[in-house]
Formats: sequence, C-alpha cells, structure tokens
Amino acid sequence: MYVRTGIPAFDELIPRINRFLEQDLLELSIDGERIRGYRSPDARSVWIRNYSDMMRAIRYTESDLMSVVKHFADNQARNGRIFDYFTTFPEKLPCEKENWTKYVRTPVEADTEFRFIKAAWLAWQATGNDSFIRNLLPSFERALSYVMDGRYFDKDKYLFRRPYTIDTWDFAYHAGKHDWLQFQIDDDTFWGYFHGDNSGYYEAFHFMSYWYSMFGDKVRSALWRDRALRLRKSLNSTCFNGSFYTHFVKQTPVTIEGVDESAQLSLSNAAAINRGAASPRIATAIINEYMRRRETTQAFAEWFSIDPPFPAGIFGDYKLSKGAYCNGGIMPLTGGELARAALEYGFEHYGIDILMRYYDLISHNGETYLWYFPDGKPSTVETSTSPDARPTDGWGSSAMLYAFVEGLIGIQDKDKLFRRVRICPKWIVAGVEKAEVKIDYKNSGAYVKYLYSQTADKLTLKLTGSYDYIQFSLPVPANYVAGDLLIGGKKKKYIMATINQSNYLIADIDITGECEVVLSLRKKS
Repeated sequence: MYVRTGIPAFDELIPRINRFLEQDLLELSIDGERIRGYRSPDARSVWIRNYSDMMRAIRYTESDLMSVVKHFADNQARNGRIFDYFTTFPEKLPCEKENWTKYVRTPVEADTEFRFIKAAWLAWQATGNDSFIRNLLPSFERALSYVMDGRYFDKDKYLFRRPYTIDTWDFAYHAGKHDWLQFQIDDDTFWGYFHGDNSGYYEAFHFMSYWYSMFGDKVRSALWRDRALRLRKSLNSTCFNGSFYTHFVKQTPVTIEGVDESAQLSLSNAAAINRGAASPRIATAIINEYMRRRETTQAFAEWFSIDPPFPAGIFGDYKLSKGAYCNGGIMPLTGGELARAALEYGFEHYGIDILMRYYDLISHNGETYLWYFPDGKPSTVETSTSPDARPTDGWGSSAMLYAFVEGLIGIQDKDKLFRRVRICPKWIVAGVEKAEVKIDYKNSGAYVKYLYSQTADKLTLKLTGSYDYIQFSLPVPANYVAGDLLIGGKKKKYIMATINQSNYLIADIDITGECEVVLSLRKKS
C-alpha cells in the first residue's frame, strides 16, 4: 500500500505507522499452534480490544488475520464469555517470572464480546473466507447470549450496562472500599450505562445481520437488524445530552466530589460516530464539542481520554493523577477516531488538521505513545499503571491510519475483498492536485488503486481494482458547481448531498476492471 502526493505528511504517514506496527508483532506458540498477534502498547500480551482496533490497519500488511480470532474462539468459555487477553510472557516484572500460558477476563468490562466479533469482521473483509465466519457464528451467538442474558444487559431499558469505569477501561470506581484497582463485581458495585459498550454492540449486531443475510437466513438477519435499531434508539435517547454522550448514566446513585461529571467527554464518543450509532445530528454535535474544547484547552491536543479528569487516585491508584493515562491523558487513539469521524461528516479541514498534527508528533523523534500528559510529555513505565510504555503504540497509530485510508484517501470496503467499495477522496480539501494511491490486503491480494488529478475545471479518477460495484462520493468545493459526470466515457446521473457545510456528488455503478471518472467543475458566477 502506498500514497504518492509529493507532500511528506501524506506520503510518509503509512510507512511510519507500519514501522510502529511491525515492532508490535507478537508471535506465540500455544498447544503447538502458531499465533501471529499484535501486542498491547502497554503489555506483552494480545488484548482483543486493542487487536480488534489495530486490525483496521494491520489487515493491509499482515497475511495471518485469523489465528488470533480463532484462538479467542477456541478458548471461549462454555457460558459464552470471551477472554480479554492471552499471553505466554511474564507481565509484572520483576516479581512475576513465570512464562505461563495465561488467559484473563476482567469482570467489570462489558465490551469484550463485541470486540471479538469486530475482529472477525475485519479478518473476513481482508481474507474473504466465508467458511471461517460460518464456523464462528455459533461462537458469536454464545458470546452475545452471555452479555445479553446476564448481568451486563438491562432488558427493560434495552441497554448494555457495566460497573462505573473510566470509558472502556477495566477497573471500577469503588468509593475507597477496595485496596487498589477494582476489577471485580461485588455488592458495592456502582452500575450504569456506558455509551461505548452500546455503540460497539450496535455495530456488532449489524455484522451479525449482514452475515446471516449472506448465508440466506433472512429471519435471523432481520432479528439482529431489529435489535441493532432498538439498541441505537435507546442509546441515543438515554445517553446523548445534547452535545455529546454522557460518560456514565448511573443506575446506582453516586456522586464523585471534585469533578463535573456532566461535562466529562470521553474517548468513545468519536468511536460511536464511526460505528454508525450516532445519528448525523449527534455526530455533528460531538465533533463541534471537540472543536470547541480544542479552542479552550491548555493541553497540546484535544484527544482526551476523558475531559475533565477525575480527582487523582480515586480509582485506587495514585498514578491515575489528572492528565495521566485514561484519566485525562492525550491519546492518538482518540485523535484517530475523531479524524475519521470529522472527514466523514463534513469537517474535512478539521480531520486533515488532526492527521497533520499527528504526523508532526511522530516525525519529531520517530516515536508514538499510547498516551501523553497534557503538556506533551509521553507516558513512562513509572507514570503508568501498566508494566510497559513502548514508543511504538499500535493502538493509536492504527486509528490514525484508519482515518487516513478511509477518510482522506477515501477507500472504504463495504463488503469483502473490496468487491463493493466506496470511493470518497478528500484531496481537493487538502489542496492536493495529484495523487497516486494503492490500498491492498496482503492475505488475499484484493486491492483498489487510483490516479487522482484535479484542475480548475475538472476532477479525474482513474481506477483499477478488485471491485464489481463502486459508490462515488466526491466533494465539490463550496464555490464550485458540479457539471457533467462521465464514467467510462458515458454520462452518468448523480445526486448532490450536503453534510454540514460540505457538498458531495453521489453516484454508483456496477463495474469491473479499469474505470475512469471525469467530473467537470465550474465556478459559481
């Protein structure tokens, strides 16, 4: 995969991020089975939450995308529970020296099961292996039954719930009733609805619906689609506060002194947009909130884990000071999700600005960290609750690459193997007049390649790839009017759509092989 524009911030972003990811490769052998995973940025282990997000980038460069997903499925509990992570390496050095094969699930988390299904979706997209998914469908059903039939789901409210954690993290508030971080559920647990769990399951339900439809089971496809729509409605009516998703909507009454909980903006807000759970109105409000906070924050970036943070140490560890880690640290993970959302919802300049700022950050010394203090200092082992703090964070960097490929480059796989692809390049907004792009899956070789050029009166795309259907979504500058659209030399009808302040030309076509698209533009008089 590559991009060639003549602008270093764009041309070097993919290879720089790929170098980070290469250093995060974690190869294990368990029961004689070789597994190629990618490690968490703060521990030498394969966490399904990190890995499922990182797959949005590594699917382009990694040939083995199934061994990790298969291993999580093979070790699924009988009740459907999915482990958070596995490892064969000692973790808590120097006190832990045993190289056990270890599997861990932290009970306060409610999101592990949807992340397992998301990882399978991304593996399927890149490999095109239908039998892989068919064999895993019973595992998916058991995983979803585990969370929906037990303590993690409020059937009356139709919302997933969890103990009071910081966004998606794995330790809960315990009001001083526990010696350290609380990973368990007990009689003192404070329950509530966390928006990130619900947006994640909304997306997973749609994956289930899509697969069942593909395999001809229209009844179960409709069932999961209906569940997704009901969940989305409940999420948006319960958790959206008019500007963003409330961090934690409480079931168990509790007040945490020293923080305005109603003002807390947490990182899964942007993810909800990219998962499709946020309506256009909600997505617009969330992005506007981030832009507003960028103007008012004293932090070097508005990519907060949560803002404002909780008082120092109230979750049981003195290292969780304000501005540290998930308690207000600045995360490229948040920035990547936000850039992808901004580029999709008519805030193209903002999304491109985030990518440019991230490039400046990583080109300074060739390092990227899971989190930074608000003043720009990176995390360290000494300041983190985790056993490691590598300068090759794959979680955040992969989110940035995801935003770059699907948002700015504008190649989105809407099925598998790029068979049904959305082409929505934003180069005209970035001031790029010529670009050559190739995005491909290493496992299958499926690809999309295009040559882009733009002049004062014409936009041209010359494509080739594995597609048999393309939807075009081409930005038209505010001071221009779209003229004729030619695809393969033939005039094609289109519609115009507006998202916030941006105008797009929308057209689609069933086509294979080479495809030339020419859109004439003229300035408004």
